[in-house]
Amino acid sequence: MRRIGILGGSFNPIHNGHISLARQMLTLAGLDEVWLMVSPQNPLKQGRSDLLNDRLRYSIASIALHGENHLHASDYELALPRPSYTWNTLEHLKADFPGFIFDLIIGGDNWEIFPRWFRSQDIIREHRILVYPRAAVSSKTSVSDTYAALSAQPTSSGTPLFVSAALLPVSSTEVRRRVQCGESIDGLVPKTIAPLLQRCYS
Repeated sequence: MRRIGILGGSFNPIHNGHISLARQMLTLAGLDEVWLMVSPQNPLKQGRSDLLNDRLRYSIASIALHGENHLHASDYELALPRPSYTWNTLEHLKADFPGFIFDLIIGGDNWEIFPRWFRSQDIIREHRILVYPRAAVSSKTSVSDTYAALSAQPTSSGTPLFVSAALLPVSSTEVRRRVQCGESIDGLVPKTIAPLLQRCYS
């Protein structure tokens, strides 16, 4: 069975940090593919002028990943009922792709609050969770302590895999800021999408 890593996000816009992380996950976590899943617009945040519409963010991600082996932009979640809880997405994926195993890729900051996620215990029981470091996490110990609290509950099982991925110092916020200020985004995003980002975020 093929093992697929699901890396979800707004990708507003996708940048070289996302792509580097996905590439590393292929090797470090033994994945066959990574699907960068574009999340739908949060209905509570409609009106944010810096958030491109769902289809445009997906289109830009697709262009950015063109030619990348084993990395794919996915619009799968955009067609699902809202709100798009991760548990519901994973359940639909299992039903639609019975020959695949799906792993969830999240940052350490999200792992710290994972007990608050909808049906978090079910997610960790049914899926391998791949945790990569984020600056918001004070230490690996704090992340482990969070997991210990969750796994102590009777219905929880499984163990997350902490992946020592090297993160590039780039963020979507910084890309948007640079475009808005007329600064260069060379090296922060694939060259194929740079002109499009200049038009969309300026």
